[in-house]
Amino acid sequence: MIPVAVAHLKRCAILLLLIVWWPRLEAATPPAAAIATAHPLATEAGHEILAAGGNAFDAAVAITAALAVVEPTGSGLGGGGFWLLHRARDRHEVMIDGRERAPLAARRDIYLDDKGEVIPRLSVDGPLAAAIPGTPAAMAHLARRYGRLPLSKTLAPAIRLAREGFAVGESYRRMAQFRRDALRGSPEGARLFLHENDVPPAGHILKQPELATTLEAIARRGAAGFYDGPVAARLIDGVRAAGGIWTKEDLARYRIVERKPIRGRYRGLRITAASPPSSGGVALVTMLNILAGYDLAKFDAATRNHLIIEAMRRAYRDRAIYLGDPDHVTVPARKLTHPLYADGLRAAIRPDQATPSKLLPGGATLETGDDTTHFSVLDREGNRVAATMSINFPFGSGFVAPGTGVLLNDEMDDFSAKPGAPNVYGLVGGNANAIAPGKRPLSSMTPTFLENDHGVAILGTPGGSRIITMVLLATLDAASGAEPASWVGLKRFHHQFLPDVVQHEPGTFDAAQAEALARLGHTLKEVNDPYGNMQAVLWDRKSGKVLAASDPRGEGKAEVR
Repeated sequence: MIPVAVAHLKRCAILLLLIVWWPRLEAATPPAAAIATAHPLATEAGHEILAAGGNAFDAAVAITAALAVVEPTGSGLGGGGFWLLHRARDRHEVMIDGRERAPLAARRDIYLDDKGEVIPRLSVDGPLAAAIPGTPAAMAHLARRYGRLPLSKTLAPAIRLAREGFAVGESYRRMAQFRRDALRGSPEGARLFLHENDVPPAGHILKQPELATTLEAIARRGAAGFYDGPVAARLIDGVRAAGGIWTKEDLARYRIVERKPIRGRYRGLRITAASPPSSGGVALVTMLNILAGYDLAKFDAATRNHLIIEAMRRAYRDRAIYLGDPDHVTVPARKLTHPLYADGLRAAIRPDQATPSKLLPGGATLETGDDTTHFSVLDREGNRVAATMSINFPFGSGFVAPGTGVLLNDEMDDFSAKPGAPNVYGLVGGNANAIAPGKRPLSSMTPTFLENDHGVAILGTPGGSRIITMVLLATLDAASGAEPASWVGLKRFHHQFLPDVVQHEPGTFDAAQAEALARLGHTLKEVNDPYGNMQAVLWDRKSGKVLAASDPRGEGKAEVR
C-alpha cells in the first residue's frame, strides 16, 4: 500500500504545480507590440494609438481609418471587410463581418441585358456597382465592444492625414493610371484622386477635407454619423442622381454580424480564418486537409507543386458551387472543412497527371491585383487582429458622392451576375452567390491566425481571387519553420478551377519545373507583374521574439515596438 500512497502523493504534487503555474503560462504576454500594414502612415497611426493606451482593437480602428485615407486604391469608408479578433484575457475569438450588402432594390438580373447577357462594366464602374458599405459600422463596433479608447481618439490620426494630406506613391499613381477612366466618370472622383483630370505627378499632395469631415461625424456619433444624418443624405442623393439605387432604408438597416471563425489543423498548426460570406477560411482549410495526406517534403519540387495545384483546383471548384452569404443560403462549411471530405477529394488526385477542371463533378455546369488591403496587429497584452478590407477593384467603382469624400466600392461584381459567368477576376459562381436584396457577396478575403505550442502568426493579403492561395503558400511555409520575411516574399502561383490555368509570378518556376508541370498536364500562364501585398506578424513564444514583415512587392511597413 505504501508505494500506491507515494504515487498518489506525487500525482497530487504535480497537479498542484499545474494549478499554480497554469495561470502564469496562460498569462504570458509578448515582449513587444507589432504592426504590419500596407502603408507606413497607417502603421504609424496604429502605433500612435497603442502608445496612447489603446489595445490592438483600438489600433485596428485607427489603421482601418488611416488606410481609408492613404490607400484609397484598396479600401475605405465606402467599402467593407472582415476583422478577425483574438482577445487575450479570455481567448475569445470572433470574426467581425463588415462585408457590404446589396441594396434592397437589387435584383437577380440587374446587370443583364434583354438577351440575358452580362452588360460589360455595369457591375464595376459607377454607383450602380456599389453595395452598402460596412467599414464605418465595423469601426464603431470594434471601438464599442473591444477597444478602450473613444472614436474621437482613434480616428484622430486619419482625420489629420485627410486634412493635411500626404504625398502619393508610385503604387497610387500606377493604380490611378489603371482606373483613370472610371475616376473620370465621377466629377468628384476625378477632382479628388486625379490631378487636372490625369494621373497625379510624383510627390503630389492628396488632401481630402470632405473625407475628414465624414470621419469627424463618425468620431462624434459612431456609426450613426455615417448611416444617418447629413452624411447619409449626401450619399443617397449623390448615388441616386448618378443612376444608383441606394435608399435611406439601405443605410438604416445595415448591421455588423459577429461570426464564428473557420477552424482547422495542419501538421500541428491550429488555423483560425474568415468564415462565410468569405470563402477564404473554408477553401484554405479544405486545401490544407487535402495536403495533410502527403509528406510534401519528400517530393521533388514539381510533384509537390502539382499536388498543391490539384488541391487548389478542388477547393475553388467547391467555392464556385457551394459558398455564399450564410444568412441567405445554406453553406455546408462543416462538411467542406472535414478531414474525411478531404480524404475523398485527395483520392481522386493522380500524382502523375493533372485533372482537367471540366472533368470534376459539377464542372460541366459552369461556363465560366492589388485591390484590397490587409493589416496585422499584436499588442503587448497578446490581443491580436488580422483584418482584410476592400472596395473590390482598384479605386472601387470610381464614384464619390459629392460632399462626402467617400469613394464607393464595386462589390456587386463579387456576386454571380449570371451562373457560370466570370467576374472581373475570372471567378465563376452559381446560385449560392446570386444577387439578392440585402445579401452579402461572396469574398476571397482570408485574414488568418496560425498557432501552435511555439508561437502565433497573424497574416493576410490583398489580391482578389488569388488571396486564398497566397495565404495557403504562406501557411505551408510557416509550417516548415520559416519566418514572416519568407512568407511574404515567396514566389506565388495560383489555380482557381476555371479558367483551367496555373497563374504564376515571373520567376516562380525554373525551366525544369515548368517543363515537368507541363508534362503532367498543367497549362502555365505567367502574369505580367508580381501580385499580393501580404502583412504578417509572428510572436515566437519559444525564442521570446516578436517578428513582423511587410510584402516587398508593396510600400507597406512592418514595425515592432
